[in-house]
Amino acid sequence: MEITATEIAFLALLLFIGLLIYLKVPQAIAGMLDQRSQAIAKELHEARRLREEAEKLHAEYEAKRAAAESEAKAIVDAAKEQAAMVAEETRQTMMAAMARREKQAEDRIASVESKAADEVRAAAAEAAIQAAERMIRERMNDQAQAALVREGVGELQRKFG
Repeated sequence: MEITATEIAFLALLLFIGLLIYLKVPQAIAGMLDQRSQAIAKELHEARRLREEAEKLHAEYEAKRAAAESEAKAIVDAAKEQAAMVAEETRQTMMAAMARREKQAEDRIASVESKAADEVRAAAAEAAIQAAERMIRERMNDQAQAALVREGVGELQRKFG
């Protein structure tokens, strides 16, 4: 019997497969595939862990952002309230200052009016004195002076004598 090329190829294939089994190539391939699948599983596990960690960090940062926004809003509200209080305080201070200045102006006006009235009275008194002096000089003659002296002496005698 004659061996054909197909049969030789078949025997070579069987011998090759037998050699592969003898050399434990399928086990080595399976081991490599197992190692690769374990590495992929570890990478997937690590990826899940990292994703969970990232989600946790994201949630923390969202909470911190919300807290910061809330705090910023509280700060702005407090600043607005404080600005309103300062504005009211300033308005009251200005009103008090204006009232003081108005009172000072009124006091100055009253003082000037009083001084002017005193000056007018003094001028009127001076004019009255000058007019009386002129009248007395004009009416006073020797007889009137003698009568006045006699009257003064008589009055002194009544009081002291």
